[in-house]
Amino acid sequence: MECEKFARERLGPLRDSSREFFELSRVIHTTLFKNICRNLLFKSFRFARKMSENGILENGASKGHHQVYRVALTGGPCAGKTTSQARICTFFENLGWKVFRVPEAATVLLGGGVKFKDLSPEQSFRFQENLLKTIIQLENTFFDLAEACNQNCLVICDRGVMDASAFLTKEQWQTLLKKNDWNNVKLRDERYNQVIHLVTAAKGAEAFYQLGNNKTRSEGLALARDLDDKACQAWVGHPYFDVIGNSADFNDKLSRIISAVCAKVGIDIKDRLDKDSKKRKFLVSKPPNFAKFPPHQDFDVQHDYLAAAGSPQVRIRKRGQGGHFTYSHTVRLIVEDQTVERRKIISSRDYQ
Repeated sequence: MECEKFARERLGPLRDSSREFFELSRVIHTTLFKNICRNLLFKSFRFARKMSENGILENGASKGHHQVYRVALTGGPCAGKTTSQARICTFFENLGWKVFRVPEAATVLLGGGVKFKDLSPEQSFRFQENLLKTIIQLENTFFDLAEACNQNCLVICDRGVMDASAFLTKEQWQTLLKKNDWNNVKLRDERYNQVIHLVTAAKGAEAFYQLGNNKTRSEGLALARDLDDKACQAWVGHPYFDVIGNSADFNDKLSRIISAVCAKVGIDIKDRLDKDSKKRKFLVSKPPNFAKFPPHQDFDVQHDYLAAAGSPQVRIRKRGQGGHFTYSHTVRLIVEDQTVERRKIISSRDYQ
């Protein structure tokens, strides 16, 4: 408003003096630019203060000086989830982290005598609905405990809420969401910082596929591959979704799992594990032919960078579909010549 008033007062009398007009225009543009920068800095500082008031610090940790990182391990039968949990647990405990492991709710319930082949469609639907509610309650118990912890805390979920959708038709899943006032974005994207899909041994490591280590498992190779595909598809759309295959031996698979978690948490593993692959993005001249793409999800994503002199790169992100969104706060830091990022899921109120 001040710039507009200044322009009316000073530019009004000018008629033919183009040089003076140019000089005044430059002054106005400079003033506008300074005001824009001042407003951006003010918003950045206000956001930082709000984040601090809500218990979020620059490194993505809470005011209790600890991080809480939630990761879901999913995959087909005999994929190595149990062994992977134990290895991840040992690795992070050696770093001084507290590790909680959420048990697989389906195994507990199926161990009580439930057999899918004996269930009617209505019974199967009700079972999946109650299974999902059980998973949510179990996870919330450990999530709440982790928030109250006084040290960095990793919560490993043996499968996650979206795995239930692999055993329902698309129509049944939408009915379930509507009935309970749920949506995919909240269930899939907001609950977990990262999802890791472990490919079943039935794909590429058939010699190691076995049923004896799980009393509730009865799948043959063909069914195991089908369930693996469905479980993987259920999580397509999560912003940090990693698929760990059987391209090498099992120890290499375990190392890649730990590397994937450390890369997202922002832990420099140095020479403890093999270096992880780099994420690449491509700028294309026009949209591709989506008809030739495998099953995928479309999202609306907005990044806002909060810049201040001498401060690390800070950005907030809004990501979602169908009018439902998740929000995150990321700080990029340089630690011993290594670029690390600290991410934390934030609420819509913090984002605004």
